[in-house]
Amino acid sequence: MRNLKMLAIPLALAVAGCDLLGFGGNQSIAELTTTWGTTGNKDGQFQYVEDFAIGCDGNIYATDAKNSNVQVFAPDGKFVTKFGVIGQGKEGDEMMKPEGIAIDKNCNIYVADYTTGFIKKFDKDHKWLLTFGAYGSGPGQNSESEFMSIGPNNLLYMAEAGNSEVDVFDLDGNWKFSFGGHGNGPGQLNRPEAAKVDSQGRVVVADLANHRINIYDLDGKFIKSFGKEGSGPGDLKRPAGIAFDKNDNIYVSEIGNDRISIFDKNGAFIAMWGEKGSAPNQFGNLHGLILHNGYLYVADSANDRVQKFKIKESGS
Repeated sequence: MRNLKMLAIPLALAVAGCDLLGFGGNQSIAELTTTWGTTGNKDGQFQYVEDFAIGCDGNIYATDAKNSNVQVFAPDGKFVTKFGVIGQGKEGDEMMKPEGIAIDKNCNIYVADYTTGFIKKFDKDHKWLLTFGAYGSGPGQNSESEFMSIGPNNLLYMAEAGNSEVDVFDLDGNWKFSFGGHGNGPGQLNRPEAAKVDSQGRVVVADLANHRINIYDLDGKFIKSFGKEGSGPGDLKRPAGIAFDKNDNIYVSEIGNDRISIFDKNGAFIAMWGEKGSAPNQFGNLHGLILHNGYLYVADSANDRVQKFKIKESGS
């Protein structure tokens, strides 16, 4: 783990007159406080960090696709433990390419495997409880499962890139319904990367290959979309990770632009920062995001690290 001097990121590209987060254009939106992780397969190292969930213990749970495990860190980046071993077995803690992760109110942990289509459920002590789903395109089957979250209705929403849809399961592993479908029309999806539920009960989906964000209700009814392909303020290029602050402002990681963009809950652009590279505040192939206690954790996948930012004045 490396502790870095606080680095201010100017909000120079905010929409004129926009004060949605309570600060003006000459102030800072984020400060880099800590970064951790190096390339490898030892404790605290990564080979492809993907997405995050916050445990009941307040720790950060991070999936590592190539190390085939979930690593657990204290909020300051100190390694706590890990679980998962490489393998394709249906029972137990074998994983091939874990990507999505979610944790329910009873502290059970759900991990989605991109390669096998399995979703594995573990208890708070990381003991395997249940496996559901399978690889395929039929009801309850998954192809290239990605990032997921749990709604207030106790249903699990999982983005499924291979079938260009969001699959919905109850917490006992029963498939309920799917929505989306391949295309670029209203409500359709093209390789969705993340399905995250905000505090209003809206399912916000990173529609990666359509370069936009789609929003649905909990029943999968399409509400709206925003974003278009590009690199200017408010544009998106291959959006991947999604996180929310307490005001439901939407934070989006962009693989294609190597940056993080922020929008209000209605899709109005607020700010963006980042560029390609391996220095502090730079990113490579960034993926998952999560906001917790005012800090944004970023999966900087190409650099095999997590970058942690203090979000200022966001109310997060």
